Amino acid sequence: MVRMKKKITAGAAKVKSAVPGGAASIGLGIAIASIASYIFVVITLNTLDSGAKAAFSAFWAVIFVVGPGFFLPMEQEVGRAVAHRRAQGDGSRPLVAKAFKLGAGLTVLLIIATIALSPLLSKEIYDGDEFFTVALAVSLVSFFLLHLSRGVLAGEGRFRPYAEIIAIDAVVRLVMAIGLVLAGVTSAGIFALCIGLAPLVALPFALRGQRQILQPGTDAPFVELSKNLGWLLAGSVFMQALAYSPLLGVNLLGGPEDELIVAGFASAFFIARLPILAFGAIQGVLLPKLAGLAGSGQKDEFKSGLEKLLALVVGIAILGTVGAFVLGPTVGKILFKDFTMSANGLALLAAGSGVFIIALTLAQALMALGGHRMTAIAWCLGLLTAIGCMALIGGLEARVDFGFLIGSALVTVVMFVAVLRRRSQMDDVGVGALVEAIEHEPIDI
Repeated sequence: MVRMKKKITAGAAKVKSAVPGGAASIGLGIAIASIASYIFVVITLNTLDSGAKAAFSAFWAVIFVVGPGFFLPMEQEVGRAVAHRRAQGDGSRPLVAKAFKLGAGLTVLLIIATIALSPLLSKEIYDGDEFFTVALAVSLVSFFLLHLSRGVLAGEGRFRPYAEIIAIDAVVRLVMAIGLVLAGVTSAGIFALCIGLAPLVALPFALRGQRQILQPGTDAPFVELSKNLGWLLAGSVFMQALAYSPLLGVNLLGGPEDELIVAGFASAFFIARLPILAFGAIQGVLLPKLAGLAGSGQKDEFKSGLEKLLALVVGIAILGTVGAFVLGPTVGKILFKDFTMSANGLALLAAGSGVFIIALTLAQALMALGGHRMTAIAWCLGLLTAIGCMALIGGLEARVDFGFLIGSALVTVVMFVAVLRRRSQMDDVGVGALVEAIEHEPIDI
């Protein structure tokens, strides 16, 4: 009995050491954020009329391509560099100051581009509502501050406030939307502004009490932040663009005669993204349990953990596609007042979402193995393929659905081959590296 107790204790300690310390907190934060974000979308789309609904969905796609696309790599590199300094006993204040200057400069450039492109964006996808320009500019500032703060917290090992930022951001956004509905607001631009204002509320709350987090240290050259930053930035933008390519495509390719299709597609898009929502929510269980699923800490724990994770993700993808075909139209009509997409179209769109999360899972594994360049190349190839399909295939819904599916499928194949080519490296990498890669890729619906 004593020997068994010792074995159980030793096994638990091995699992605990394999998983980064804040996995449970971060997983719970991601789960709460996924659900709150979905409710926010449902409430917002049901409040707006057809033109405003299409404009809001287009804004959602734009901000979640540009925001995480440009600033998530900064979070990843800041987190890595701060963690390295912490391990060396060196303060991170000079490093964070350099990261702030770099991020602030990028934010200014993006805001200038936003203002310069506002007439075109307003005409093509914002239904003439110029307030979206204000919402986009505010969102860029808040996303910069959000991701920089998350990078510092992750690097310092302060995972509870990191998780709180993720969760509170989505919850505050939802509360704001409910308040707008109760106030009778029907402006899509005002609802879009919630996306930019929510992080500015979440950050002070989550950062309360985080004193002495930035300690003085040695000077930090910009090169300290540049490890893989270019490939991370390229891969992040390409990945986000592919993720939202159906929503952007239907708004850009649809003509005046397609107004009802474009408006209805927004609702269908978020129904079809339920597999991604499920994947985000299940990370609350996945992160702290992954090492246990991987086995007993043997040399091949990375391979075992990845196999378990892929099996789970493939199951979600299949269930999501079948569920979209069988129950999707019914669920869509319950959640959205103007849902119109057929079961076949919805299943095709859901299949694209399912294949996308398989590609994302392989990308996380590839980055854990150091394959940042190949990851960026794969996402780029997938995006170009999706654009090509959308240009060649006829029918508005079919071209964006097939483009997304085929582009995601190509990424999956390229990532799979790349991971197999690095299989020899898996023996030297613990499952913790895979969990850390997942931690830094929270998915927005």
